[in-house]
Amino acid sequence: MYTMSVPFFQHIKKFVSIPDEDLPGILSHFQVLKVKKKQNLLENGMVCRTNYFVVKGCLRMFFINDKGTEQTIQFAIENWWISDYLAFLNQKESNFCIQAVETSEVLAIDFQTQEKLLAQYPAMEKYFRCVYQKAFAASQLRVKYMYDFSKEDLYLHFEKWFPEFVQRIPQYLVASYLGFTPEYLSEIRKKRIS
Repeated sequence: MYTMSVPFFQHIKKFVSIPDEDLPGILSHFQVLKVKKKQNLLENGMVCRTNYFVVKGCLRMFFINDKGTEQTIQFAIENWWISDYLAFLNQKESNFCIQAVETSEVLAIDFQTQEKLLAQYPAMEKYFRCVYQKAFAASQLRVKYMYDFSKEDLYLHFEKWFPEFVQRIPQYLVASYLGFTPEYLSEIRKKRIS
């Protein structure tokens, strides 16, 4: 448990100042989960009870569109949080799935336990606010890029700013995230090589 907590503690301290003696108490609010590749943590129609911090590995959030195609809307690698935040906040059924792209290790906290954590350690309220603000800003930029860039430019931007994703994540999932078919992404990549 301690080795998993080090990256989490470092992440907290990037945003807020917390005494070292509080860290074990904070960690006691979380469950450690080891997740197999392609294992679902959340499925469409389930009540979203949990928020996940990725210690090791990669998760993705997706939905299945009217044509039955999976549409990836978010990835989370090390030191990133992921949940269906609207469903989590309201403790309602989710319209999304969360799945492990790789074998992963995560810290999980359910809604009621997170509320207790925030009451007991007020600095964590600021921590989560900072994390959510950064995530919301990134989401706004992503929407802008989807409208502003050509499909090819969108991929080139993604490749430049997130090379760790391009190297780790299967091409069909990158295509899904960018709104392409895998075949179109292959064409872009071939054009760059030639």
